[in-house]
Amino acid sequence: MTEKVREQILFIRDTGLTNMFDLPVVQRLAYDRGYYELVCWLEDHRKEYVRFIMTGETGREADNG
Repeated sequence: MTEKVREQILFIRDTGLTNMFDLPVVQRLAYDRGYYELVCWLEDHRKEYVRFIMTGETGREADNG
């Protein structure tokens, strides 16, 4: 996950407009805000996304272990 995608996820979360597990709505909100990187990233990284929402881990933590 890039820092840009992480920031976009956090922005969508902070709006409070959707349950973050409602991925179609998350993607729609991202698209409406011009967060095309996030829209595309979610298509191929759903497991990584759910892990981030549940734990805050981006996947980079394993590299630092």
